[in-house]
Amino acid sequence: MATEQELRSLFDALDRDQDGKVSLNEIFLSPGLSAIISLETNTNTPQELLAQSNLEKNDSITYEELKEVVKKAGNFN
Repeated sequence: MATEQELRSLFDALDRDQDGKVSLNEIFLSPGLSAIISLETNTNTPQELLAQSNLEKNDSITYEELKEVVKKAGNFN
């Protein structure tokens, strides 16, 4: 289970260009962090994560979108 602070830290580590969004490429560039995201969101691939969470239907995910997926997976404290 992730706390708000842990999830924010994870998101910030994935957001390499610090634009407030994590792109598919940024997820692939961080396989260890990607594995943690998969566990917290109950998804198997970055593409599945984007499909479940991406309200804007683009190739990136915002912190709020990620938080919602983690909450839906029951892994948010």
